[in-house]
Amino acid sequence: MTRSLRPFLLMAPAAALIGVFLLLPYLNIVVMSFRMPATGLPYGTGFSLEGYARFFSDAYYLTAMGQTLWLGAVTTLVCLMLGFPVAFQLARMNSRWRGPLYGIVLSPLLVGIVVRSYGWTILLGNNGVINRALREAGLIKMPLPLMYNSFGIVVALAHVFLPFMIMPILSSLQLVDPALENAARSLGATRATVLRRIVLPLAMPGVQSGVILVFVLAVSAYVTPVLVGGMRVKTMAVVIVDTLLDQFQWPFGSALALMLALVSALVIVAFVSLTRVRWR
Repeated sequence: MTRSLRPFLLMAPAAALIGVFLLLPYLNIVVMSFRMPATGLPYGTGFSLEGYARFFSDAYYLTAMGQTLWLGAVTTLVCLMLGFPVAFQLARMNSRWRGPLYGIVLSPLLVGIVVRSYGWTILLGNNGVINRALREAGLIKMPLPLMYNSFGIVVALAHVFLPFMIMPILSSLQLVDPALENAARSLGATRATVLRRIVLPLAMPGVQSGVILVFVLAVSAYVTPVLVGGMRVKTMAVVIVDTLLDQFQWPFGSALALMLALVSALVIVAFVSLTRVRWR
């Protein structure tokens, strides 16, 4: 009897931790999203679908959702385009520089996200390092709009989340035997064919993990859009925090948070299904 219960006893601490710190808060958000709104109070008595109806009927929130998904997708694509070559080079490198390069890849994680985002405001601002350097070189007369827009947010988010793309892809590429690539090259396949027919399919689990991680982190990011976007680019995370804290509308804010989680989950499921069909 004790032996049959041993697996459940071993899982009990982790299950309790997940239940207390993950399931219960989510359940509380779900219940709160159906509460009645109230003036001067977080929520009223009774339950209602007003929060969800307001989300679907107001173009402002639908636009914020679309903009959030677009920023998340672009950030993920930029991280994938930059991260895959870096991961491939690190996976095939045997020189003494491999360790320092690992450190460079992981170095953004050693600094807080507030510091990293604020650093981009110094670089991208109208009076920042980049615009000053271009003006002093005589290349521009007016500062380039590098900040307080989607471009600046994507650049900052890509820098913040790039390690989360590189590391899963690197782990998958390290499991790919280089002899497979050499065999394909010896049979006449080009480098592009080897990459498309051998490397990418075998590295797809890492690509999927990296894409999911970066996309989820990007669509839920708050600090970077606030600092680099200057509250001018309304993402769902910014709208949710504004609704919960400034407007003091807990039911509607909870409904917005759940809609963001649901839409993000649907996008991830669609991505996994499409890549599974394409690379199976």
